[in-house]
Amino acid sequence: MPSLNQARHCRFPAKALVMVTTVLLGACTSVPLPPWPSASPPPTSTRPALQASPPAPQPAVPAEPPLGVQVSPVARVPPITNPATSLAADASAPYGAAVAARFPAPSVIYGTPGLQAGRSTFTTQAEIQTWLRDQANAASRTAGVAAAVVPAGRSQRGEALEALVLARATNTDPATLMANGRPTVLLVGQQHGNEPAGSEAMLVIARELSQGLLQPLLERINVVIVPRANPDGAAGDHRVTANGIDMNRDHLLLNTPEAQSLAKLSRDYHPTVVVDAHEYTVVGRYLEKFGTIQKFDALLQYATTANLPEFLTKAAEEWYRRPLITALKAQGLSTEWYYTTSSDLADKKISMGGTQADTGRNVDGLKNAVSLLIETRGVGIGRLHIQRRVHTHVTAITSVLASTAQRASELNQLRPYIDREVSGLACRGEAVVDAAATASRYELLMLDPVSGADKAIAVDWNSALALHTVKARARPCGYWLSASSSAAVERLRLQGVQVQRLAEPGSMLGDAYHETSRSTGERLDVRGTIADGNNKITRVQVSLARGVVDVPRGSYYVPLNQPLGNLVLAALEPDTQSSYFANQLLDDLNSTVRVMAPPTVKLEDMP
Repeated sequence: MPSLNQARHCRFPAKALVMVTTVLLGACTSVPLPPWPSASPPPTSTRPALQASPPAPQPAVPAEPPLGVQVSPVARVPPITNPATSLAADASAPYGAAVAARFPAPSVIYGTPGLQAGRSTFTTQAEIQTWLRDQANAASRTAGVAAAVVPAGRSQRGEALEALVLARATNTDPATLMANGRPTVLLVGQQHGNEPAGSEAMLVIARELSQGLLQPLLERINVVIVPRANPDGAAGDHRVTANGIDMNRDHLLLNTPEAQSLAKLSRDYHPTVVVDAHEYTVVGRYLEKFGTIQKFDALLQYATTANLPEFLTKAAEEWYRRPLITALKAQGLSTEWYYTTSSDLADKKISMGGTQADTGRNVDGLKNAVSLLIETRGVGIGRLHIQRRVHTHVTAITSVLASTAQRASELNQLRPYIDREVSGLACRGEAVVDAAATASRYELLMLDPVSGADKAIAVDWNSALALHTVKARARPCGYWLSASSSAAVERLRLQGVQVQRLAEPGSMLGDAYHETSRSTGERLDVRGTIADGNNKITRVQVSLARGVVDVPRGSYYVPLNQPLGNLVLAALEPDTQSSYFANQLLDDLNSTVRVMAPPTVKLEDMP
């Protein structure tokens, strides 16, 4: 590996820093959230809102003129060939020079280990580990900055899963960061192993926060960076983990050690904002289905699942997505809502990101964090346009960090309010058990594969911005779990859920589940692709029977009057494809009872 100085990527000059940290901060919308409600409990409603009311999907263009953010390196690495001029002679390219010309290399040249001139492979896991330690050592030389590489677990093939923690604090342990009064941002790259640009961008961000001109943002925020969440998939250029599971659909179940490592970081560091950096398919099924090529530099979406607090969605839209669009446009980078489609050539539907409580984006939303997905155009094109793809991620992540610093005081009000709001819903009103996207029509811009010109196509569009309720039930006070439910209890506690144990036998008023039908199937993502090829799921339909239930000593109680109450609902209502029962973490419907009145039995907290 080159030395740190040889491998250093571009640095933001002082003038550019002023523009990055003031222009991007200033680009945050001036539209505030509605006035904070009083501390009194929220009024009972017949059904909680699924979402706030974000704008209908439309091409993402900010109202204000583009801002002139210029990010230029002090010292460039040796120049690279502009892909737009080299593709015409590249027989392996999936499209010709006319399309490639739409994506010129940026003026910035990044120099991570995997982006060095002449390099044919991306940064290795060993190089990432060295890079993170170099940044931690450099950051620690700045007075008042604490930095450390913290272990988070190991991958299925034994690779260390690590995070770089950076803060203005005495040390980097979670308790210290929780006490320093600054919101924490968790940055996650390369959950899918064949999506490298996010990982390379995380290395850039790590350096600029550690010893570059983004470091002043640490005056107002803490940052935790996981550059590569799926090292085994990256080593083989595979989307999935070593055992064939899509880890981005494993954030509720936590069947993979990779997803468990991210859950532990989230549980311990309690991030207020989470960024999930991905890449999307450029040609493939889009060319086959629609005769077009993907156009946008970045596809964006925030959490879109049932029972999200309204203020969380408003903050994600107004404080983050809108400034993010402005920052990208200022760099000449195009954006759209995130969307995808199945591999079935007869299926012409386009869907926004899924509504199931299984992806990192949605599960982090159920943990009351602002949760943002950023996808660049990279899957299926190898190293083509890699500098532009990395630049897109760097620009987007810088905007998120700047927005968090700008809104630090508001976020410090928002998070405790949402935590109290979710806790206060226990035993009250209804909760949505299952929700679905709303079918609509949409004009989507793509590219003509020959001329490279914009090509508008009208598509059936499943919008995740407006969910409709498929199934709802009265919100319980909590859930009783049998003493044999230790696997489910372990996973809930990994998420940070409070679980209590019954210290003595007693009884509870509850709704028991009665099975009315059953079938076996696959757990599918929004594209209709199997998310876990190792296991079949149990699909059940149920009815509820109210009664007094005898509960023995040593069984468990999971209260909903806690901040992660909505996450508990997603895990324990059995008749959804992502539930613990459907995925065999609970093996019997009789293992769970919906507790419908505050329990009077003696409970003890688990250590």
